[in-house]
Amino acid sequence: MIDGWELVVGIEIHAQVKSNSKLFSSSSTNFGSGPNSQVSLVDAAMPGMLPVINKFCVEQAVRSGIGLNAKINKKSIFDRKNYFYQDLPQGYQISQFKDPIVGSGFIEISSNGQSKKIGIERLHLEQDAGKSLHDQDPNYTFVDLNRSGIALMEIVSKPDISSADEAVEYVKKVRSILRYLDTCDGNMEQGSLRADVNVSVNKPGDSFGTRCEIKNLNSFKFIHSAIIYEAKRQIRLIESGESIHQETRLYNIDSGETRSMRSKEDAHDYRYFPDPDLLPLIIEDTWIENIKKTIPELPDQKKDRLVKEYNLSDYDAGVIVSDRAISDYYEEVVKERNPKLVTTWVTSELFSVLNKKNLSISETPVSAGQLGELIDNIESGKISNRLAKDIFEEMCETGKSAGEIISVKGLSQISDQGELEKLVDEVLSANPDNVEKYKNGKDKLFGFFVGEAMKLSKGKANPKLLNEFLKEKLKI
Repeated sequence: MIDGWELVVGIEIHAQVKSNSKLFSSSSTNFGSGPNSQVSLVDAAMPGMLPVINKFCVEQAVRSGIGLNAKINKKSIFDRKNYFYQDLPQGYQISQFKDPIVGSGFIEISSNGQSKKIGIERLHLEQDAGKSLHDQDPNYTFVDLNRSGIALMEIVSKPDISSADEAVEYVKKVRSILRYLDTCDGNMEQGSLRADVNVSVNKPGDSFGTRCEIKNLNSFKFIHSAIIYEAKRQIRLIESGESIHQETRLYNIDSGETRSMRSKEDAHDYRYFPDPDLLPLIIEDTWIENIKKTIPELPDQKKDRLVKEYNLSDYDAGVIVSDRAISDYYEEVVKERNPKLVTTWVTSELFSVLNKKNLSISETPVSAGQLGELIDNIESGKISNRLAKDIFEEMCETGKSAGEIISVKGLSQISDQGELEKLVDEVLSANPDNVEKYKNGKDKLFGFFVGEAMKLSKGKANPKLLNEFLKEKLKI
C-alpha cells in the first residue's frame, strides 16, 4: 500500500542467453568488442540472408523454463514483430507471440519475512536489437549492431507483485535461478539482464488501474526507485482529477523521475505474423527429459539442504544461496569445519571486504582454501579470533596465506601454561589496587585484567586459558 492505494506490478525481464553465437547467425556474442565488429550479413539484414536457429539457445530457454517451474511447449512459433528503429536493420524483430517456447510457471520469493508465490506468464525467445549511441556526437546518433541478433529470453510475470520490495526480490530470484542454470550471466551493468516494469495503482477492492511501462531498468536500486516514483506520480494525478494514459516511460537515474517516451503500443500495432523463413519449432519429450537430467540443485533446494545439513538459519542460508558462486565458495570452505564459524567469516568478514572494495566473489582476494586454512588455525587454538581478523586483513592486502603470516610475524597463540602464568602474575603485580577492589566485590574489573594481559601479550594469549588462570589467581 502507498498512501492508501494498492500497487500492482508486472515485470518483463530481458535475459541475454549465455551462448557463444547469436540466435539466428554464427556471429560472436563477446561483450566489449569494437563497434560493429561482430555483425554478420544476417545481423545486418542484407537482402537474401536467411535466419538459421541456434539449437543451443533453444536448449538454454528450455533449461530456464524448467528452472522456473514452467510448462515447456512442444510446439512454438517465431513471429515477426514489426516496428522501425534505427538499430533494427530488418525493420522487424523475430520474436514469439501466441505460441512461446515456455508457458506458465512460478517462483517463490521472500520479502519482509513473508514467502510469496509469483506467477510467470511465459518465457519466449527473441532477437535483441542493436544499440544507439546518443552521447558520442552533439549532432549525430551512432549505431552499434554488435548486440543485434543476440538471443534474449523475455520472462513475463503475472501482475502478482504488490510492492517495490517484492519487485526487487522477484528480479533477484529470477536472476539467481538463471545464473545457477548457467543460461544467463545476469550482468546488469553490461545489459545482459534488464527489466521493464509495468506499474498501476487502484483503491482496495477496485479493478486494476491503467498501467504505465518503465523501460530498461538495469539495477535493483533503479527498479525500486522507479516503481515508487511512478506509483506516487499516478496517485498524485488521479487525486487531482486527471487520468492515467497507458504509455511507455523512461527512468532518469539523475533526477529519480520517470518521463514519457511514447504511447504504449498494443499487440495489434506490431502486426505480428509467423516468420515465413522459420518453420514451427517442434521439441520432443525425450529431449526435454534429457535436459531435465542436467538441471543442477537450484537456490530453493540448496537453501533447504544447507539448513538441514549445517543447521543454518533461514536468513543465513538465503544469503549464501542467493548467488551460485557464493554458495560454491561457502561449500568449499565449510567441508569438515564448524558451519557457524565458517558462516560468520564468509557473510561478515569476507562480505565486508568485498563490499568495501566493490568486488564480486569471483574476484575475492582470499580463496576458499586460504580462508579454510585461517579458520583451521582458529579452531585449533593456534590463533585467537581477534588476531585472526588482523591476519585476514593482511591476507586481503598481500595475498599471503594465514600460515605464512603467522610464521613470519610469530603470531602463534600463547597456550603454554608457564608463559600464561607468568603473564597473569605480571599483570596482577602491576595493579595491586585493582586486585584489592576486585576481591572486595568489584567483579567488573575482571575484564580489565583480561585486557591488560592481552595487551601485554600483543593479542597472542589464548583467551580461554588466560581466563582460567586469572580466575584461579583472583580467587577470594
